[in-house]
Amino acid sequence: MTADRNWWASAWITTFEERSRLDPNRMPRGLEYAASGQVRDLALMPGEARARAQGRMAVPYDIRIRVRPFTDEEWDRVLDVISAHVGRAAALLDGELPPEIAQDVACTGLELVPGVAEVGPRCTCPDDAEPCKHSAGACYLVADALDTDPFVLLLLRGRTRDEVLAGLRSRRRAADPAPAGERAEALQDAGVDAREVFTARPKRGPIPTPPLPPAHAGHPSAIPVDPPASYPGLREDLVGLAADAAQRAWELLTGASPDAGLGLDEEADLARRADIAFGTPAFGRIAARSGVDGRLLARTALAWRYGGQTGLETLTSGWNPHEEQPDAADLLKGAVTALRGATGEPAYVVANKVTASRVQVRLGRDLLWYPYLSSGEDWEPAGPPHADPVRAIEIAGLAAPVVR
Repeated sequence: MTADRNWWASAWITTFEERSRLDPNRMPRGLEYAASGQVRDLALMPGEARARAQGRMAVPYDIRIRVRPFTDEEWDRVLDVISAHVGRAAALLDGELPPEIAQDVACTGLELVPGVAEVGPRCTCPDDAEPCKHSAGACYLVADALDTDPFVLLLLRGRTRDEVLAGLRSRRRAADPAPAGERAEALQDAGVDAREVFTARPKRGPIPTPPLPPAHAGHPSAIPVDPPASYPGLREDLVGLAADAAQRAWELLTGASPDAGLGLDEEADLARRADIAFGTPAFGRIAARSGVDGRLLARTALAWRYGGQTGLETLTSGWNPHEEQPDAADLLKGAVTALRGATGEPAYVVANKVTASRVQVRLGRDLLWYPYLSSGEDWEPAGPPHADPVRAIEIAGLAAPVVR
């Protein structure tokens, strides 16, 4: 294994380190496998690298690292931007691949070095991790190949060295009809005189107007690789997390939420996620993986939907208004009278709760009344809060409008 790697090999390894952040021990294990010779038989071809790893079993594991190849249209963009820079084109034609080319290509919206979503490591071993230690070992073999010949990266992107150079030559010929000898001289970049640059007056144009935020959060991209079959529902969970992250980012960008819920504790964030998933198949998975009973989680989701943090507190914890609010006695007494008149049933007070038969209003710490409806042994959040307890139950549809 090479200690000091060139830029291309280091960038390739960085991609795999990013992919293995959930289990950072995979890459060191892979390096050990590669250094000991347990990963071998590397084969490179357009769009993928293959290798074999000798593990504990007698039969070696087969490793395949898929890399998204550029389309023909994308290759045209890559070759156009390289051929437009005389010095870069000359370097490639001379058998070199300077790292600056990666920056040139990035200006077209593409990345020569594959990103995390553009590589798909697969191994026949029983380990579902991506990458497993065997795939990580193959990653280091590819890095060694990139150390020796950076053009390997272009092969993984779908074209051989000869195909790339032929494309550059054809573009140079089309752009410069001069004889071959003159073209060779033109490939020598004359550079720029430093004095001209430093003495030139900068051109000042109008200050650009910053773009406005989008009207809504974006949608997550499709997952380019198939999650392990042993984790059913993982694809949907990953897409859900990505959509949630996009929504939070949009809220921070637009100021729609002070912190986009990033400061919530575990209980509150579970309620928030349950509210988003309520009524979808994802809700059942959240209930199962959180270990919370589905009915309780549904009440939690509704409490969050109607009242956020304070609404959740009215569900999960009671409080004694008499001890914390000087006007609590009048608030509660008024709620008893109003609720009795609205429902035609006797009403009574327990702590912050006023109950009349199957209808209940709970006084939140924000001094709003939260409506609840009895469902057997439980009380379920029934609607948004209101400063008037009667209006709260009317909005929730728990009582006919009262004529005053």
